[in-house]
Amino acid sequence: MIRLLRAPLRPVTYSRWLHLCVPVLLLALWMFINPRAPWMPLLIVIPFGFVPWVRLAEGLQAQFLLTPQDRDGGDGLISSAPSARWADRWRTVLWLEIRLVVAGAAMFATVWLPVQALELVTIASGHPLGADLALPFAPPRWAAALLVPVPLLLLVLIVVLLGELITTIARRLLGPSAAERLTALEARTEQLLERTRIARELHDSIGHALTVAVVQAGAARTAGDPAFTDRALSAIEETGRAALEDLERVLLVLRESAQPPSQRPTLLEADRLLESARASGAPVDAELTGPLEKLPGPVTREGYRILQEALTNVLRHCGPVPVRVRVAMAAGRLELEVTNPMPERPAVTSGGGSGLRGMRERAALLGGQAETGLHEGGWRVRARLPLERIP
Repeated sequence: MIRLLRAPLRPVTYSRWLHLCVPVLLLALWMFINPRAPWMPLLIVIPFGFVPWVRLAEGLQAQFLLTPQDRDGGDGLISSAPSARWADRWRTVLWLEIRLVVAGAAMFATVWLPVQALELVTIASGHPLGADLALPFAPPRWAAALLVPVPLLLLVLIVVLLGELITTIARRLLGPSAAERLTALEARTEQLLERTRIARELHDSIGHALTVAVVQAGAARTAGDPAFTDRALSAIEETGRAALEDLERVLLVLRESAQPPSQRPTLLEADRLLESARASGAPVDAELTGPLEKLPGPVTREGYRILQEALTNVLRHCGPVPVRVRVAMAAGRLELEVTNPMPERPAVTSGGGSGLRGMRERAALLGGQAETGLHEGGWRVRARLPLERIP
């Protein structure tokens, strides 16, 4: 009852009413052509239901008029795509037939009930009526005055019920097919994977920069050497600038800017990571062999991030200890290994941390593998990335 009382104040009531009235234009046009066959529009619309773009037009109209409150949010219950299969075409035909029938009932109520209310007003005012009455009987004047609101309330009730009915039918017959649901699910999955990748990029890039800055600042504070402090500040500045470039690159993706984002760093820029680690006080023994410039894009980019995270973990958990880096192209794969001795009180545990998990995920996405853990009294990160992705 409360919903019915609120219905005249809801915009969706009138938008659904308009949706119910639109097919009546076809009925009215046909009545001028052949009023003796009012059922002919039911046959006329059948061929149109097999046209793929009719389903698109009907879906957009239903979204705009039947569910305007959900149109911006995209509830996905009413499709706005052309018919892709014969099942979609038959559902469109059935929708057009039902819509004509429901529209006829709505238009009959829209015309007939206000006429009855007008006749009741005429009777209540004492004016005579003609022979053709819409009312089933002519009540007394006092009764007519009391019954005037009844046809109008009945009209609102019919419009609300028919609006709910046609919306439910639209969601059933114009709703997405199984193929469309699968496509939408795949798009959603891709979106979530992209968000995960962006989060991983931020973790690796910003985490590395902050780790280097913390180590450099701590070393400069305890060294008491102006020259060392100057080198430390320079390293912090360079690392911070590189992190800002990575951050801007990610923000461009998040903003969906029209400008294409700059190329993500590759192993050809590994010297930047190695020099950053050396500037933090860690002796780095690096050996990069093979034509790294010929590496596939995904392999060289993910290899850079794995190397970055491995060096970040060394500085974060072990401090400026000696680091051995080996990057080489073997038969059909890229091999990357980072080893370092453990401090007296290691803060690293085997298999823990989101950074270690991120390295394994990066390798797995390319069909490779990454191993992290204790090795010969130290800590080792070892990754093998195939040059051709394994299906």
